[in-house]
Amino acid sequence: MSIHEVFMPALSSTMTEGKIVSWVKSPGDKVEKGETVVVVESDKADMDVESFYEGYIAHIIVEAGDTAPVGSAIAFIAETEAEIETAKSLANSGGAAASATSSPEPIPATASVGTPTLASQNGSNHREGRLVVSPRARKLAKELKVDLSTLKGSGPHGRIVAEDVEATVNKGKQPATTLVAPPAPTPTTPVAPPPPRTPAPAPTVAVVPGQVVPLTTLQNAVVRNMVASLSVPIFHVGYTITTDGLDKLYKQIKSKGVTMTALLAKAVAVTLQKHPLLNASYSDQGTVYHSGINISVAVAMDDGGLITPVLQNADIVDIYSLSRTWKSLVDRARAKQLQPEEYNSGTFTLSNLGMFGVDKFDAILPPGQGSILAIGASRPQVVATADGLFGVRQQMQVNITSDHRIIYGTHAAAFLQDLAKLIETNPQSLTL
Repeated sequence: MSIHEVFMPALSSTMTEGKIVSWVKSPGDKVEKGETVVVVESDKADMDVESFYEGYIAHIIVEAGDTAPVGSAIAFIAETEAEIETAKSLANSGGAAASATSSPEPIPATASVGTPTLASQNGSNHREGRLVVSPRARKLAKELKVDLSTLKGSGPHGRIVAEDVEATVNKGKQPATTLVAPPAPTPTTPVAPPPPRTPAPAPTVAVVPGQVVPLTTLQNAVVRNMVASLSVPIFHVGYTITTDGLDKLYKQIKSKGVTMTALLAKAVAVTLQKHPLLNASYSDQGTVYHSGINISVAVAMDDGGLITPVLQNADIVDIYSLSRTWKSLVDRARAKQLQPEEYNSGTFTLSNLGMFGVDKFDAILPPGQGSILAIGASRPQVVATADGLFGVRQQMQVNITSDHRIIYGTHAAAFLQDLAKLIETNPQSLTL
């Protein structure tokens, strides 16, 4: 007899409990190994959780809408239909005997609290020779006719992600060829399981005086991160940048789908090539210099909290591909459908409140990063010109927050100086 437990997975390093968004499978349904059975809300996204076993959903312990600690059992899978009733009996008796009657295979690593273990139950590693690919990468590979078996995954535990597919397609091509896209627009949602997913309803925005509204899972994650940031010694450095050239460039290429966010992220990433310390982070062992320049950009969520989708390798991806990627990231972030590597792999963060008319502000340093850049609005200003006259220039104020354990004032100032030089004198290079 083989009865297996389905565990609440740890979808991020900070996740301690998860909420069941919906069950894709119902009691009695046949389940294939690797097939999606449940959608779980992590700190910042809704994730498909795949079955580690083949069999039948025997009993659901945690219903949709309820939460459970990471590593706790949320359902039973019976190997045969005849064992479904036995599994129900185990559940009714508290499930204490489940481990004694289950197969001798080890419990998946998903039961380990605090470990990003989408690897074990959500298909982000290789097990028994099965190739594991993110849904977005699988769909992209099909569109671009890429053989997934030839790729080496760069995601968690060797998982193949979309960037691996794109890198293979672009390998050996000139930068300009990255402008070539499939006939259809870049998909804004990952491959969904056969049964349609119904997103969790957004909390009501109506406020009742005197009412205490519980924080959402995302808001609680933000709280934990902000509290952790208080232990880091930080400092701020501000700089004024003239944006006439950047604004002119944006008007020229906006019709091609380029966003100002992508332009700013590209400018920051290119500048970070000269200042690797600003892209580094602190650890107890010393300064961690990251292999890639991954720009996180803060995005406010409609139902509270914020998330930071990541533009990976933003320094080497062309501006048009970067803009398409950004649109896809934002759409899927607001639908809570990002993969973990798409929001937790950032090495430097941008926070832009300029669209709200904010002149300047201080941003809070995200845990695990060395710097975050706060960007204010670009406004016309009267300035003294080089010939001693007065003129009107578009200018924005930026303010960097850095970890003073590894980054000092001169480092931050030199970075801002080079960023301003790029934006003011050579913005056209961002399109190369």
